[in-house]
Amino acid sequence: MKKILAIVLALTFVCTMLVGCGGTAGGGFEIALITDKGNIDDKSFNQGSWEGVVEFARENNITHKYYKPEEDSDAGYLAAIDLAVTGGAKVVVTPGYLFEVPVYEAQTKYPDVKFILLDGEPHAAGSFDIDSKENVASIKYSEEEPGYLAGYAAVADGYKKLGFMGGMAVPAVQAYGYGYLQGAEAAATKLGLEDGSISVIYHYTGDFAETDTNKATAKTMYQEGTEVIFACGGSVGKSVMAAATEAGKKVIGVDTDQRYDSETVITSAMKSLGGSVKQVLEAIYKNNNWSAYAGKTTYLNASNNSIGLPTVVIGDEKADAFDRFKTFKKADYDALYKSLTDGSVKIIRSINVADPTGVATADELVSSLNLKKVTVTVR
Repeated sequence: MKKILAIVLALTFVCTMLVGCGGTAGGGFEIALITDKGNIDDKSFNQGSWEGVVEFARENNITHKYYKPEEDSDAGYLAAIDLAVTGGAKVVVTPGYLFEVPVYEAQTKYPDVKFILLDGEPHAAGSFDIDSKENVASIKYSEEEPGYLAGYAAVADGYKKLGFMGGMAVPAVQAYGYGYLQGAEAAATKLGLEDGSISVIYHYTGDFAETDTNKATAKTMYQEGTEVIFACGGSVGKSVMAAATEAGKKVIGVDTDQRYDSETVITSAMKSLGGSVKQVLEAIYKNNNWSAYAGKTTYLNASNNSIGLPTVVIGDEKADAFDRFKTFKKADYDALYKSLTDGSVKIIRSINVADPTGVATADELVSSLNLKKVTVTVR
């Protein structure tokens, strides 16, 4: 399965780079995606967003292409946007908060181009005052919701020693982690477990990279008894999966369904990145409803089916996406998901953190998230 997916993805990329996959060469590429510092097959924001572009563009015979910046900087990202617009782009998709400043610059530079900024909002360098023009749609996600689902599922499945390895303490990663802790607390309460029966080692790596240091950190956590780690930091997950493979332990993926990367991944806290891109592209090209997104931030969540755990296995309609759990099944998940969509569960997204880096102490996490069943150790 993994080999088949890799081949299909590779063919898609080659096709797109040559002729736009559904359009004609020579007339430019109408929809462009700019990758961040990662690759187009990163199993995260770049890939998930690009898959949405490809699917929509193919269905509607629109030329499309992705551009990888030559350097990882605001100037490098803006230069890639310049290249895309010069190449005919009328819509530019930018996946992630690293594009906040470049899109802030580009929205004025290219007023006739529409920008879809995922997981971010435009602002000037050195400022956090949001300034979004009418040609920008900022799409954000309620990450606390998939984080909650993942934490709940892990504890409901019998795991009691959990880990969290986030990248940097940016709002999206924080929300994932806070939701994870609250989900674990809710499941432990539902099961009638004693106070303090669930332990969580909570750690920010300070990067989003696959490194020996991150692998060593995960290895130490596993050696100390951690059973499953929520790897919430892009390529940090590759380090965690490598450590889990050696330790015979488990991983929870993030952003996209990462079961195809490693047998150690029991589930993933997902955002519907491709679905989000398609949703806005449909507003532009099919529904004449760009105004619903223009110049504002739109949060996507369970209520519009934009987050969740995987419920299908790609390429196999008969497969069980919950087959890597011991006892937690699709029916359990459906009931849990309904508690989010009907509003019966309220999840805290942000808390007050004294440290300007955004890294919360154990006391801040426990007191702010009302944890009793869950104990936290911060590293």
